[in-house]
Order: sequence, then structure tokens, then C-alpha cells
Amino acid sequence: MSVLEDPDVLARLRARVDGEVLADAGTRAAYSTDASNFRQVPLAVITPHTTDAAVDAIRACRDLGLPVLSRGGGTSLAGQGTNEAVLIDFSQHCHRLLSVDAENRRCVVEPGIVLDDLNRRLEPTGLRFGPEPATHPNCTLGGMIGNNSCGATAQRTGKVVDNVVSLDVLLYDGTRLTVGPTSDDEYDEIVAGADRRAGIYRDLRRLRDEHLALIRTRYPKIPRRVSGYNLDSLLPEHGFDLAGLLVGSESTLITVLGAELKLVPRVKERTLVVLGFPDITRAADAVPQIVDHEPIALEGVDRFLIHDEQLRGMNKQGLEELPEGTGFLMAQFGGDTQEEADDRAHAMLDALGKSEHDPQVVFYDDPAREDELWQVREAGLGATAHVPHKRDTFEGWEDSAVAPERLGDYLRDLRRLYEDFGYADETGPALYGHFGQGCVHTRIPFDLYSSEGVAAYRRFLERAADLVVSYGGSLSGEHGDGQTRGELLPRMLGEDVVALFEEVKRIFDPDDRMNPGKVVHPAPLDSHLRLGADWAPRQTEALHFAFPHDGGSFGEAANRCVGVGKCRQLKNQDGSVMCPSYQVTREERHSTRGRSRLLFEMLDGHRDGPIKDGWRSEEVKDALDLCLACKGCKSDCPAGVDMATYKAEFLAHHYRHRLRPRADYAMGWLPDLARFVEGAGLAGAVNAATRIRWVRRAATRAAGLEDRRVPRFASPTLQQWWAARDHRPAGTRGSVVLWPDTFTNRFHPEVGRAAVAVLEDAGWTVTMPTEPLCCGLTWISTGQLTTAKRRLRRTVEALAPHVRAGGLVVGLEPSCTSVFRSDARELLPENQDVHRVGDHTVTLAELLTEHTPEWEPPRLDTTSGVAQVHCHQHAVLGWDADAELLHRAGAEVERLDSGCCGLAGNFGFTAGHGEVSRALAEQVLLPRLRDEPADAVVLADGFSCRTQIDELDTTGHHGLHLAQLLAQGLEKHDNHEGAPE
Repeated sequence: MSVLEDPDVLARLRARVDGEVLADAGTRAAYSTDASNFRQVPLAVITPHTTDAAVDAIRACRDLGLPVLSRGGGTSLAGQGTNEAVLIDFSQHCHRLLSVDAENRRCVVEPGIVLDDLNRRLEPTGLRFGPEPATHPNCTLGGMIGNNSCGATAQRTGKVVDNVVSLDVLLYDGTRLTVGPTSDDEYDEIVAGADRRAGIYRDLRRLRDEHLALIRTRYPKIPRRVSGYNLDSLLPEHGFDLAGLLVGSESTLITVLGAELKLVPRVKERTLVVLGFPDITRAADAVPQIVDHEPIALEGVDRFLIHDEQLRGMNKQGLEELPEGTGFLMAQFGGDTQEEADDRAHAMLDALGKSEHDPQVVFYDDPAREDELWQVREAGLGATAHVPHKRDTFEGWEDSAVAPERLGDYLRDLRRLYEDFGYADETGPALYGHFGQGCVHTRIPFDLYSSEGVAAYRRFLERAADLVVSYGGSLSGEHGDGQTRGELLPRMLGEDVVALFEEVKRIFDPDDRMNPGKVVHPAPLDSHLRLGADWAPRQTEALHFAFPHDGGSFGEAANRCVGVGKCRQLKNQDGSVMCPSYQVTREERHSTRGRSRLLFEMLDGHRDGPIKDGWRSEEVKDALDLCLACKGCKSDCPAGVDMATYKAEFLAHHYRHRLRPRADYAMGWLPDLARFVEGAGLAGAVNAATRIRWVRRAATRAAGLEDRRVPRFASPTLQQWWAARDHRPAGTRGSVVLWPDTFTNRFHPEVGRAAVAVLEDAGWTVTMPTEPLCCGLTWISTGQLTTAKRRLRRTVEALAPHVRAGGLVVGLEPSCTSVFRSDARELLPENQDVHRVGDHTVTLAELLTEHTPEWEPPRLDTTSGVAQVHCHQHAVLGWDADAELLHRAGAEVERLDSGCCGLAGNFGFTAGHGEVSRALAEQVLLPRLRDEPADAVVLADGFSCRTQIDELDTTGHHGLHLAQLLAQGLEKHDNHEGAPE
């Protein structure tokens, strides 16, 4: 009986488990799929607080007869991370590094620890865990063990199976074992008993001994075989290693509770050589010669992947640095010194008859430049999904592997197979991967929407399996079998070896309760499809946003997520922002991916989903509640998910003809409220009243807001100051409109006054609207889209004469500026003036660098500090122009990898969000400010960022807008010029 069919079952589970036991529709929807083509809604989700609690959970499931799936980061590409079972998610709580033995290069971890987090903690030892998949910012060690993960670094360190000392595992029947290599003496001691452990060891030894020849001869002798159970780990030469057997078993045999891992020394210095070839098959032909020189990584990239990234606007800097060619090999060499790494790279080039000066060669030993190029390869999965003007692509044959010396011929035949099925054209599919070990990644434009397309998908996989087997290769070279390839294993290994897998399954899990339907007795590869011929999402009401990148379809937008899970990274890297709420909560439904899954399920395309009430869904609303609408995913998500837009669209429909929460009125209508306060001359009285604690508490509670400091209304406003200003010099460069957004105009007019000073110094004639106008941001962020469009139309009408004449609009508040550049186009796509305003709206830095290149900014040589870049600036506007301008001014301002400040417009003010808001500020921003000297500059162009800093930073720092910093420099310069000699 299902958890959902018997209310007593859920209560019994909760009574026995120390952790969250969740069977609500929202949670089940969030876990309904992984990164594969498959969808199976779990019965319930358990997030145990400890590994001992996980033991209790699985024993309780056994007593209730419920199937179990233990999951890592949820990025599995073959369907092994989704099932109609009780799903155990270790990533939220069980993520400790339990011990480190640096001398013996060992560590012990819990299964939920994220790989990048582990390696950060190991940095002081000079060691790291070797295998590193492209999902290293968010994949967990438990998941890596389950899938026998590899990554580019496996060229040097091998697969996970080569890096595990022992495993602490639990069987479905409650038996707990520590397994690893077993000597004959240890074996004799174990089987002397009469318990379950003795029986397992005895049965496995018998199986091995009876089928030694079969096990030795049937497995492909290639570097990347990640298909089937590792029966070869039981061979005498491998020490009868049960841990090796269980690595890669995809939660079908045991649950991993802990692991002792081998560690490797960090590579001290690296050199990257990128080689260009006429095509990718010729690049593959050169692999064996390069492998002889022992690169630490050797990756292949073809022109189709490059083209996809160009269409997506990804990795522009890295793409510009590629050498001549249409197929590329990226060979990385390491050493204790830079000279040693360089020498190894030069030796490889000499052997190929090339030098670093050839046009087909790029040679880098600068880590920053290397990282730019490396991102071109790591972006493969996300870059090849949802490419503009191309058919959608899917997993299915994304990681086959052959011997490296046969790779070129295999790629030629694989391309011909694409052509036979009509999957190949002048734009792809892309071929890339770990060429040094013969592993090929690709996404294919399968038609998974029709019965004919699904049938072709099946035939292709069968033909592809036969092709790779004919090369002595493996169905999977990295991602495992799961449901995609489980059915095809007999083609690769034979029915007799697959029968041995069934015997292993019987030994460990005789009732088939551990991740059933994967690897052994697999479900058909064309069943449980997330799409499929019967997928028919319900028609939605007329949309407010145009969703131009998804054909105007909210269903296609909700289906955009491919499960990479980059939104689940725990620490911001390289200026990334998403997903703030997940970083604090570690809850799947509060990640961009989790919310995408809920929206997909909300459309009820299979009619059996957990969410039945469409736009009125409370589960979807609750999941979106902690979405900060920061827009980080718009730029950071490899698949281009824009959850801020999806949230606004959802809220507009959810509250249609219904009363909204009080906070939506208080914050959504803030521009009108502020205008009323100004018009009634109440700014001083309101400011005084809100400084009285009990008054503030009563007012915020009544408005549905958090009890936090209320921003002070300005008097005079920026527009009032402008109207009263007598001297308005005419510049020589033309006229610009300085946009008086609500936050600058009515709360921080000093920012606007500073901008006027800077713009006039740069030679511009400044104008400013005098009537009350608004970009509609606050209505957009609260989903009041009908009102937002009304305000936008009025604003665009006012700006139209200026932009039609080619004039520029300068935005100071990043969130409002991004409305003009992004949201407005999707809300009013037919209005040409909207597009003109977007095209002619610039940031202050863009105006001063791109449109005033000869202007010399004031010297800020003594200025040092940090910059908190606003999320919308990061996602829509970019910070490159700001960085360039600061560099030209001589300012040493470091951009923080802090992600969102936590306030995010109305989010941090809304009741119930205070804890998350403060936790986000404590991630990086506030600790860093506590370490900065008192006179350090804190650059923060966003009103929200400045407000958060001013309220929560206890060290007295105050956020400055770029305009204020430049204006201060001008003032110092003028004072210096005017000083007597």
C-alpha cells in the first residue's frame, strides 16, 4: 500500500525517523525527475538528520514493504535518480567530513557532502579527491559512488571505483556492513559465522569462482567502462573488493552511509594547450599520440558545441581564444613547477611537429585564461540544451566509450548513424567529451513528443548499442545504465553476464526493493518518459509575458530545466548568483530546478501528477515564496531558466480575481505610496514615526512586512531638486535622460545628484522627466502584471520622443534598468518603442566607457574596497563596464563572490523572509565587511544592497553607488586644482 493511500503509514514513518518525512504534493513533484528523460513521482521523500536516522528510515520502509531510492545531487542522466519509491535525500543534512588522514592520503565522508565542498575543506592538506565531473559544484559523493563518476580529471586519477578504500553500506533488510578489499584470512573469518554477512561473502565468492573466465573476458578492456556491476572487482587480482563491486550499482543493491576515500596531491601548476583540427574525427585520431605524453586531462570539443555556445551567448571570452580549426583537443599538463608543466606541454607539441606559435595552437599557463577555455568544455550539457533556432536535444546516448585508439573511426560511424535517423544536420548534434579515455558526450534531437519519434528513439539506441559493442566499447563511459541503458546490457555483455547481475541483485536485495526497474530487470527504455507520446499539458490562460525563447509557451518554459543542478551549488563562484534560497535551506523545492519541476507538474501533462489545481496550486506558491526573483538563474542556469519571470507569471494567475497578501499591496504599490507621502508633505512625519519602535512594529505587522528598519523618505526628492536647480549646463556630447527611478528619486536622491555631476563633467547635457513615472518593477516582482504593463506604457510614451531620436537613457538602479532592458520587451513585445527604450537604456558605466571613451575619470588611486554587485546587474546588465571604468580610475575594488545580498527588493521586507534574508547576507557579504578596514569603499549600486548593508553591517560601512564614488573623486580633484600653490 502506498504512503499516500494510507494516512497511518506516513505517521508510522515519522514516528521512527529523525528527519523530515515529506509526502506533500510539492515535495513529490520537485523530486519527480533527475537529469534524464524519465519521470517517476516518488511515494515520499525523507531527508534524514543523520546517517543513523537513514538506517531507521530504511528499516521502517522494509517493515512497510516500501521500495527505496537513495539519491545524491539528482543529476543522474540515465534515470537512476527517479523512481516510484521512498526517496532518501542525504544532501540536506548528512554532509560531514568525518576525518582526514593526510599522511596516508585518506578521508572519511558522509554521502551528502558535495565534491567542491569536500575539496575546499581538504585544501589545507594539499590533497583532494581525484574524480571531478562537470557537476562538481553540486554533485555529492554518495551520488558519485552510486554512478562511478569520472570527469576530466579521471585521465590522471581514474574513476571513483579506483579511489574508494571502503564503504559503510546498508542493505534493504537492515544489515549494515563495512566492505572493501578482503584477504583470504579476512574472508575465512567472515564466513566462519552464520549471519547475513557471511552468507553474502560466501555467495559472492562462489559466484566469482564459478564464473572466473566469464568475468575476465566479457568486460571491455578500456579506460571508461561504467556499465554493469563491477564483478571484476571480485577477481583475486583485485583483492575480492566488495566496495569496488558496489561502486556504480546505482542504489539498486545497497545504500551508502559513508565512505573512506583515497586522496591525491593537488596539481601545483598547470599548462593548457588547445589544438585545432579540420574536424572532430581528425582530432580524435590524434588522441593516442597525445595520451603517450600523460596529460592530466584531455578533452575534445567540436564546432557544433562551439556554435551552440555562440548562439546561447555563453563563454564569449573563452570562445574568442580558441585556435584555428573546427575540432579541438584541450590537453592539460601538470607539474610541481610551472616550468615542469610547460616542458611537458612543449614535449607533446614537439612530437606533433607543432609549436605554441602555430595558428592551430593556443598555449596558456595563466590559470585565469585556462579557466576561461575550460568553461567552454564544462558547459557542454547545458549549452546543447534549448539552443535558439534548433530542435530540443535529449540524453540517451550521451556517454558511450571506446578505446582511445579507435575513437576517430567510432565518431565517423556514429555521425553516419545520426544521419541515418535524420538527427544530423549542418548544426549538429555536438560531439565532445573525455577523449583521452575514449568517452563521448552528446545530446541528440530525439522526437520524444510522438509515438513515431519515441519508436525511432528506441531503434536508435539499439543500433547505437550494437555499434559501440562492435568497437569493443561500453554503453556508458561515465553516467551509468539506469533505465536508459539497463535494457541494452545483454547486447554489450551477453545474457550470461546479465544473469550474474541478477544473481548479485538476489544476494543483496532478493525482494527487489532497492531502486527497482534500474540496471537489473530494468523498465523498458521508452517507458516512464518525462515527455512521451501521451504528454499533453493543459492549456494555460492567456499569458502576460511573451516567453519568446519558448515559442510563447509557458509549458515549454517550465520544461526548460534539464536537471544539471547548478542551482544547487553551496557557494557562489566566479560571480554567480543562483540559487540564493537553496544555499540557505538546502531544500530541493527551493532550488531553481525544484521549482521548475513543480511548474512542469502543475501543467499536469500526464494527468497522474501530484499537483491538480493548476495556477491555484498552493504547493507551487509555497515553493516560489522563497524565490528572491534575483534573476540569477537567467544568466547562471545553463538551460536558461528565468524563474523570476515564471514566478511573476504564476502569481498573476494565482491571485487573479482574488485578494493578495498585504505585503503585495504594501511593496507592489510602493511607488504610489511614496508619491503620496511626498505630495502630502508627510516625509518628515513618516520618518520620525517609523523611528519609534512600537510604531514601526505595528505598521510593518499591519502591512505584512518583517520588523526591520524602514527606509527614510527623502526631502527634497531628486525630481524636486532638479526642478529647483538653476544652473543646467549644456554639454558638447549631446543629451541624455537620467532616469529618476522610485528608489533613487524618493529615497536616495544623493545618488542621482552625484550622477548629474559626473555626467556633466563628461560633457553630457542632462535632462530628467518631471512627471511621476515608473518602470513597473514593484508590480512585476509581486506579479501584478496588468498594472505593471499600464505603468510601463505610460513611461515608454514619455521616453519615446527621446529614444526615437537616438537619445540614451541612463539608469542608476540596476533592477529598474533591467526592466527596460529585459522584462519590458517580454511584457509588451509588440510595442516598438519598448524595444527602442531597451536598446537605448545604458548604465552609468556603459555610458562613460562605451559612449564616452575619451573621458578621463577622476583618479581614485587611493581607493580600495569591495563591490556587492546587484543580482539584476549580474544577470541582465553585466559588470564589465564598471570594472573597466574602475580600472581606468585606478580604483582597486574587488567584486565579491557573495551572490545575492538577501534583501532583493521586496523579498527581505516580506513577513516570513527575514531569517533567509539575514542568512544570505551572512554567507559572504557581512563576514567580509567585518574584515574590511573602516575606511574601505563598499560599492553597491543597488538600493536593496545598500539598504541591507546599512541595516545589518555592524562595522559602520555604508554602501556607495558608482556615481557617488566618481563624484567624490571629481570633488577631490577640483579641490586640489583650486588649492593655493
